Amino acid sequence: MPGEIGMAELDTGLPSVRQVQAYIQEKKPVEVKLTTGDVLAGQIVWQDPDYFRLVNGQQEQFLLYRATVVYIKG
Repeated sequence: MPGEIGMAELDTGLPSVRQVQAYIQEKKPVEVKLTTGDVLAGQIVWQDPDYFRLVNGQQEQFLLYRATVVYIKG
């Protein structure tokens, strides 16, 4: 559409995208390790082509850049 900012679409055909979507739908607790070495635990509540939103048990919200995620353990 004219005037829209070029935004990548989430490729739902990728197995990794489908797996994260399953974690979201099942509200499954996950552990996420980042390239910084930090490990976060919580639930992924949404994803887009560049980011994940993770909410931990204390209701803290984290916006995680996909490129910084080493693994997601469900």
